[in-house]
Amino acid sequence: MKPEIKAFVFDAYGTLFDVHSVTKACDDFFPDKGEAISQGWRKKQLEYFFLRQVMGRYAPFDQVTLDALRYAVKEQQEELSHEQELTLLDAYKKLDSYKEVKEVLSALQGRKLVVFSNGSPNMLEPLVEQSGFSSLLTDTLSVDKIKQFKPSPASYNQVLEELNVRREEVLFMSSNGWDISGAKSFGFHTAWINRNELPQEELGLKPDCVYTDLKGIVEWL
Repeated sequence: MKPEIKAFVFDAYGTLFDVHSVTKACDDFFPDKGEAISQGWRKKQLEYFFLRQVMGRYAPFDQVTLDALRYAVKEQQEELSHEQELTLLDAYKKLDSYKEVKEVLSALQGRKLVVFSNGSPNMLEPLVEQSGFSSLLTDTLSVDKIKQFKPSPASYNQVLEELNVRREEVLFMSSNGWDISGAKSFGFHTAWINRNELPQEELGLKPDCVYTDLKGIVEWL
């Protein structure tokens, strides 16, 4: 029997939105290198916010994303103009959502449905708005308010304070194994949306359930 969940909390990047839908925009500027740049961009984005968290050198996610883009382009031995930077950063505010997201959010209406992300508000808000999900969500939370990136315990505690719920009343969903591990360690119920059929993280923190997409979470109703 599933516990009573009062807040369904979703990570954004990779969970609701496909970060690699920027590949075409990258390829437009750098033919035949779009996929490599997209992959490198995401990889470095994760590395940079992990490093900043450990070093105590917080910067908003839009800056982290820009720094990661610059690195990814240089890694491919290309040069990035200011105009190209602006265009590609704008593409990050227009990511494609995964096909089942709207259906699942609609099925969960009547509950607290919240996006909780490392993304900064100036990235998240236009992304959610252009997706058409604003009317289906209760709120969008950013770690930028407390300047502590996930998976730090302080970041997840923000959910409890903002939503006035207990840890055991939260189902946290992410496609990122490190995020699921962090949320599980904090005490949330966790649903790993394992879109890429990856192995479980070796951290001794097993998710409550694993699904290939978000449709599986409706069994928590």
